[in-house]
Amino acid sequence: MSQKQLSTWLLSLLIGSLAVGSFVAGRATADQPRMRNALSFLQQAKAELSAATGNKGGHRVKAIDLVNQAITQVRYGIQDGR
Repeated sequence: MSQKQLSTWLLSLLIGSLAVGSFVAGRATADQPRMRNALSFLQQAKAELSAATGNKGGHRVKAIDLVNQAITQVRYGIQDGR
């Protein structure tokens, strides 16, 4: 194999590898199953905290506020991951 053929073959291999890698990486970030699971768990936690009775010394309300902040951040993370 000549130097030119080898260079062409290596360049083709590199481009093909990058294309496949980009496709796989794009698919993995688009699905984001862990982030979506986290969002679901946070929404469940918020529902449980909201259904709880009593103020608990202000801690229940503070926990709801913190969960709302976490939900917002997870949503931002999902958007940035697209």
